[in-house]
Amino acid sequence: MARNDDLLKGLGIGLSAAVLVPVVLSALAPVLRPLARSALRAGVMAYEKGREAFEEFGETVEDVVAEVREELLEAHAAEELMDEVDDKAAAQQDTKPE
Repeated sequence: MARNDDLLKGLGIGLSAAVLVPVVLSALAPVLRPLARSALRAGVMAYEKGREAFEEFGETVEDVVAEVREELLEAHAAEELMDEVDDKAAAQQDTKPE
């Protein structure tokens, strides 16, 4: 018999919820709609700010990468110049009469 009582309680609670939820929602709709709009507005604004911050971060990373590439090119050019100077110095020493 306990199972029937539990079943009846469950059905009673389910039916009550099914009847009361629409009534409560319609009563709270004038309050919930502005709250939902405010929450969505805040979410959209946060998304936009995050997107802007991410774009700025990407630009900063691109700038740093460009600077590093430039430094590497300069270092490579300086290394080639030093190699050239060393080669010329070695060639001059080889051509000097002793």
